[in-house]
Amino acid sequence: MMEPYPGPVTVFPEDPGQPPPVARPTVRFLLAHPAHWLALGFGSGLSRIAPGTAGTLWAWIAFIALAPWMNDARWALLIAVSLPVGWWACSVTARDMGVLDPGSVVWDEVVAFWLVLWLVMPTGLVGQVLAFGLFRYFDAVKPGPVGWADALYHDLDPATDRSAWRKAGFGIMLDDLVAAGCTVLVIALWRFLT
Repeated sequence: MMEPYPGPVTVFPEDPGQPPPVARPTVRFLLAHPAHWLALGFGSGLSRIAPGTAGTLWAWIAFIALAPWMNDARWALLIAVSLPVGWWACSVTARDMGVLDPGSVVWDEVVAFWLVLWLVMPTGLVGQVLAFGLFRYFDAVKPGPVGWADALYHDLDPATDRSAWRKAGFGIMLDDLVAAGCTVLVIALWRFLT
């Protein structure tokens, strides 16, 4: 059973004809639609503790596991395909949860961290840990441009805006891509200065 969302986050709909918003998705919710499976990071977003961090860890493990079969062209293709498919999956899952930016939706972290790792590799474990820490900092704290990107689509009203859920899905993906860009910029500056 899905629990209604208890907090003051932008949640829709409060329409009596609609199901209540989902606070914490369950395995049943995960398996109910392919978009849920993807948006919830193949289950990593079900973590009750720091789902964004769990999704980023899953992305890191998946990146390392896929690396032997990947080259730059394959990474570029995987990331390029993952962006619009992720936009769709995040839009559908946010709509089905009734929450504009659910914390359990972690596909945005997965794709953004793949992008970070692809751009900073080759690097050793210390470099990967640094990339992980920087990305999580930018994604969680949302300084400067990350906060701006995050706030762009939080004031949507699905009752009056027919494309609100598509915009919300885009916003879910956007702030993590900006966080990835900030991460790569800091690492590039560090490499340039050392």
